[in-house]
Amino acid sequence: MPTSPEFWSIAVYIVVTFILCGIMLGLSAVLGGKSGARARNEPFESGVVSASPERLRLSAKFYLVAVFFVIFDVEALFLYAWAISLRESGWAGFVEAFVFIAILAASLFYLARIGALDWAPQARRAHAAERSSSQPATQVQSAP
Repeated sequence: MPTSPEFWSIAVYIVVTFILCGIMLGLSAVLGGKSGARARNEPFESGVVSASPERLRLSAKFYLVAVFFVIFDVEALFLYAWAISLRESGWAGFVEAFVFIAILAASLFYLARIGALDWAPQARRAHAAERSSSQPATQVQSAP
């Protein structure tokens, strides 16, 4: 309904948003620096000029930590929502939350056990060597 006040308020909001974005982009293009120096096109990371031109590969650890953070953070949000509705959910909700926390704790202990939370590669190698030395070695006997 184009004549309803809700429609016009949303339409004005969208138009004003596009106008503000255009003004900000236009002002940055007009007032921004126009340096054509050689150093402008060089990579610059955290105040340090890169020493080599090739791309550096980052460890997958950063990705894993980010994924673990998102997973456990979302689970903390679920627990917060459960705590808000504790009286309405009763004992059944308490048991369900306990099972949820148990699964969360088990997954955290599993991640720690396999070394997914170890940062240093040396620690991971030492952990793997420790696990392999604790397993009994099977010897193959040759036939006479």
